[in-house]
Amino acid sequence: MWRMASRRNNRERGFTYLWVMFTVAITGVLLAGAGQLWRTEAQREKEKELMFIGEQFRLAIGSYYESSPGIPKRYPPSLEKLLLDDRFPTVKRHLRKIFLDPMTGTREWGLIMQSGIGITGVNSLSAQAPIKRANFHERYASFSEAKSYKDWKFAYSPGDAEQLSSKPQNQAQPQNEAQSQNQSQDQPQTQPEGRRRARQDPSQLQAAPETLQNSPNMSPADPNSQGFGYPPQNMQD
Repeated sequence: MWRMASRRNNRERGFTYLWVMFTVAITGVLLAGAGQLWRTEAQREKEKELMFIGEQFRLAIGSYYESSPGIPKRYPPSLEKLLLDDRFPTVKRHLRKIFLDPMTGTREWGLIMQSGIGITGVNSLSAQAPIKRANFHERYASFSEAKSYKDWKFAYSPGDAEQLSSKPQNQAQPQNEAQSQNQSQDQPQTQPEGRRRARQDPSQLQAAPETLQNSPNMSPADPNSQGFGYPPQNMQD
């Protein structure tokens, strides 16, 4: 009996050990999948941030170029010139600060240079392969074939800043025109009503004296008459 009980205990311990190992393996797989999902979502958020920051650099370079005081227009010789543009009597700022590269965590950017012209754009220095492969703006259509974030080049070409600044104004003008048209359509409808009331008022005023004259017990000039809310005078025989 003692031997049989010990064998049962050994079997139960073996099954318990296998169950614990199976649970640990399943938990490890789930944690690994969750960690990979978290890293993927974090990378996607960094990609959105990189797109926003790169666009800020591109617009700042375009602002520097378009506001050049002389001819030919010039691109900035360094990114620091976007912070303090000393070409004018008062210092002009085209960019708030030198942003961090969300992919590398540093303020070092790849510079797109043209000899004798200056910096026309920036790009990340990360060699990591991007996740985003579609739904880019037409300006960044080439990003869909990028092998790394280094190929995401945010460069300015003359005229881009003017097109971006003119679109919101053109969209706002039709709304204002529609509102003015609606107001002009509402005004003619209210004017005839006022004129009708003005035409009706004289007839009402003319009708009041006629009723007073036809009444035998009241006179329109008597303030004690019933027409003005006073009690009637005592009638003399």
